[in-house]
Amino acid sequence: MAHADAIAEQIRDAFDDYHARFAAISRRAQRRFEARDWAGAREDAAERLDLYDACIDECGRRLAALLSGQAHDRTLWGAVRAAYAALTDGLIDVELYKTFYNTLTRRFFRTRGVDPAIEFLALDVEPTDAITRPVARHSYAVSETRPTEAFMRVLENYRFDAPYAHRTRCAAAIAVRLQDDLAHWGGNPVRGIELLDTVFYRERRAYLVGRVFGEHRFSPCVIALVNGEDGIRAEAVLTRRADVTQLFGVSRSYFQADLPTVGDAVVFLRTLLPNKPVDELYTVLGRAKQGKTERYRSFFRYFQAHPAERLVRAEGTPGMVMAVFTLPGQPLVFKVIRDRFAWPKTVTREEVEAQYERVFHLDRIGRLLDAQSFRHLRFPRARFDPALLAELRDSCAASLDEDGEDIVVKLCYVQRRLRPLDLYLREQAGEAVREAALDYGQAIVDLARNDIFPGDMLLKNFGVSRHRRVVFYDYDEIRAVGELHFREWPQATTYEEQVAGEPWFHVAPGDVFPERFPMFMGLPAPLAAALKTVHGQLFRPQWWWQLQAQLRSGDWPDTPPYPEALKLA
Repeated sequence: MAHADAIAEQIRDAFDDYHARFAAISRRAQRRFEARDWAGAREDAAERLDLYDACIDECGRRLAALLSGQAHDRTLWGAVRAAYAALTDGLIDVELYKTFYNTLTRRFFRTRGVDPAIEFLALDVEPTDAITRPVARHSYAVSETRPTEAFMRVLENYRFDAPYAHRTRCAAAIAVRLQDDLAHWGGNPVRGIELLDTVFYRERRAYLVGRVFGEHRFSPCVIALVNGEDGIRAEAVLTRRADVTQLFGVSRSYFQADLPTVGDAVVFLRTLLPNKPVDELYTVLGRAKQGKTERYRSFFRYFQAHPAERLVRAEGTPGMVMAVFTLPGQPLVFKVIRDRFAWPKTVTREEVEAQYERVFHLDRIGRLLDAQSFRHLRFPRARFDPALLAELRDSCAASLDEDGEDIVVKLCYVQRRLRPLDLYLREQAGEAVREAALDYGQAIVDLARNDIFPGDMLLKNFGVSRHRRVVFYDYDEIRAVGELHFREWPQATTYEEQVAGEPWFHVAPGDVFPERFPMFMGLPAPLAAALKTVHGQLFRPQWWWQLQAQLRSGDWPDTPPYPEALKLA
């Protein structure tokens, strides 16, 4: 038993080491912001994404050397599990400790499905239910006659090694925006504000996250700070739940936030965003593994509670690379790689997996949907719609195992379910259709400005979120803008060239002809014309050449995570 205790302590210490290294990378975000070191910030984000697996591997090697011939002794690991539970009992982030432990044991034993004898069950508890300790925060009373003073105190409390461009003007602008946004509350709407001690960083911005209080209600309050050549200034204040939800959305990269503990911060954020799933909150705070655990917990609780609901094909045009299914009552889709890809797809299965891994490390700037990979997911065969099961057996057999009455999916990617853009455009009318078509163009622009070329621009590869934002979610043809050759479409000079059914000129791999994009977009003529009017640069190779030169110089364009209308005067 003493041996089990020692192993449990090693695993706990390994998680504490991971947590400390995670925090150290997160703390760099302030220095990057102060120095305007945006390239360094991107490098830190990628390093932190790889940290979890690196720490698991390090711990695994140490334990393998310590355990020697007992590495796969299930009786010993059952005792380790009990000792580890006792060591971590009562901690705010006990669920994070358990997830770390489970990841370790699953790699040791190559577990398929769930092994309750040696690991913790994800369905056992709701982690936030037991958290009652308030997260650390600042609170400020706001005077009816001198509201600017409160926001002066706010900015004085959040200090940086870079000056504010004009603290008083920033404070006044924040006060005015809050008064205007919340005027419908009546009377003196802003009575107080509370903000988390921890500053949230992502891309080129720092965020003060909290709540603003009126006499009888409260609202989210996020103050966005930017650091320009003239110093730090407040750029925007977000008080609408929809805007804050998008800021914390699953199509954006994870925040750098040096939180001493995570669970209490999640509890607080749920007061701001009560409809936001817990798994997405953990994920957007950079705890991707815990986000997966919470997503599994939430889905399978629902799955068990609704035994009559079947897994069915997801709506939309079937893809050539992925088979996609869903459970109608849950906002998720499961994407399984097909065994064979129809022409003209030339990618391999390994390349598809690499593309999804690549997107995991990219700055997704609100236009790429987060995708979590799950291995060996087990579903009862009876829960599959017969048509779906036939499709999976026919086209995804290499990704399936049939084990008794269960279907085991060896690898799938789980994403939030969006409405496919092609369906959305057929279902909507009027201005909603035009807005979606123009945001489709803006999505391509935003991706390009962050060195991402979607490759396949078909409408079916884009989805529309519940906040009517267009997001790309099909990654097998993604390329870096900088590695492509954008060309003008050659003009025919002879009759034979004019009537040729195939290109009469050489087209090399990586050649792209922006003038031909409308042929592949599939928009109705009026929408295509509107898109060309607003985003005409997409169809000119010169714009792409200029963008490539800008990216090569390291001058990456800024992509604010909110519309211009929300910026302060």
